[in-house]
Amino acid sequence: MLAVMARARAHARDRNTDRHVLAGTASAEAALRTASGEPEFPAPGEPRAAAFFDLDNTVMQGATLFHFGRGLYKRKFFRKRELLRFAWQQAYFRLAGAENAGHMRDAQDSALSIVRGHRVSELTAIGEEIYDEYLAGRIWSGTRALAQAHLDAGQRVWLVTAAPVETAAIIARRLGLTGALGTVAESVGGVYTGRLVGEILHGEAKAVAVRALAESEDLDLARCAAYSDSANDIPMLSLVGFPYAINPDRKLRTHARAMGWRLRDYRTGRKAVRVGVPAAAGAGAVVGGAAAAFALQRRRR
Repeated sequence: MLAVMARARAHARDRNTDRHVLAGTASAEAALRTASGEPEFPAPGEPRAAAFFDLDNTVMQGATLFHFGRGLYKRKFFRKRELLRFAWQQAYFRLAGAENAGHMRDAQDSALSIVRGHRVSELTAIGEEIYDEYLAGRIWSGTRALAQAHLDAGQRVWLVTAAPVETAAIIARRLGLTGALGTVAESVGGVYTGRLVGEILHGEAKAVAVRALAESEDLDLARCAAYSDSANDIPMLSLVGFPYAINPDRKLRTHARAMGWRLRDYRTGRKAVRVGVPAAAGAGAVVGGAAAAFALQRRRR
């Protein structure tokens, strides 16, 4: 009888051991599958990894040009009529929840007409003041945290925006990012002519600028991340191995879900739809315009 009980206990121990072995093996295999599968975030310390962030409604609430216009109006650069036009464009942007190329072009034309004849140095100095007055308090803390996570992982971070490159560079520097790509306004002898170099950095133009920057900086786009709220940035998001939809408009949300892209929404208190938000998240932003200077050189005569 004792022998039978001993054999039974031994069998139970063996069975439990088998379960432990099975559990441990399964866990190790799962870890290996996870490690060999698609990671949620570019690997820390990866020298060829970087992150690209859209600005309006991705890093910052609202349209940068509107708030820049507010600052210029305060300094009597233009009349109330132009401010009202900026306000309408901002209202449309917020209500539509998406960028519209026509409205963006109207806003850009308005801004160009206002700065024509002014020195680049003058507008840059004013831009620093406007950042403190209107922009600093509109940075989405969640997106800033994502940017910082990349910086903490030893990766470079750029803004990529339709806003003027000088304004984008200020925001980038204040947030501590690597640089900025933005729309380039033509200047002659340090004075704005009221014309653009090429076109607004929007849609496919952003993808072109990111490709050019990646080539110059020896980046592997498959190891890079990109963030945007707008379906207009699908060309840029499609370039990278880690695309994220941040505060997405309806079209981008639908596209992101279909593609299995990661989503996050900071606009309300509701829990955002998530498709693999990265585990690491922290804060940050932009330094200078070295990258922008390469990708979109300001034409001077």
